[in-house]
Amino acid sequence: MEKLDDIKQTIVIDAPIQKVWEAVSTAEGIEAWFMPNDFEPVEGHDFHVQSPFGPSPCKVLKIEEPNHLAFSWDTEGWIVTFLLKDLDGKTEFTLIHGGWQEPDTVLPKANDKSSVIRDRMNGGWAGIVQKLKVVVEA
Repeated sequence: MEKLDDIKQTIVIDAPIQKVWEAVSTAEGIEAWFMPNDFEPVEGHDFHVQSPFGPSPCKVLKIEEPNHLAFSWDTEGWIVTFLLKDLDGKTEFTLIHGGWQEPDTVLPKANDKSSVIRDRMNGGWAGIVQKLKVVVEA
């Protein structure tokens, strides 16, 4: 059975890469556009994001300032990656949410099929990425 495709959202933010990096690589920055958390930009750091379903355990997997950040999210095998690219004073920001199961796999915490959760989260991430843009450009 095929696994679901990664969610991928890319936008251009009218701000320098370092400003965007601060918004996606600090606990305060992440809270402003995503969720409360105790993130630290240190590979191997365990942290939690406070999701609507309760605290989600996460772990920092990769930090390459100011271009690449990845962390595991929750217990479903998800990996969330932020990619930043300098565009002469603007920043291309890409969010990738990977590690999806087969479409019919039921995710216990959400009590729904992986395909349903993925579709819901794809829409959610689109809004969250737009919120990042608004917060950074403000």
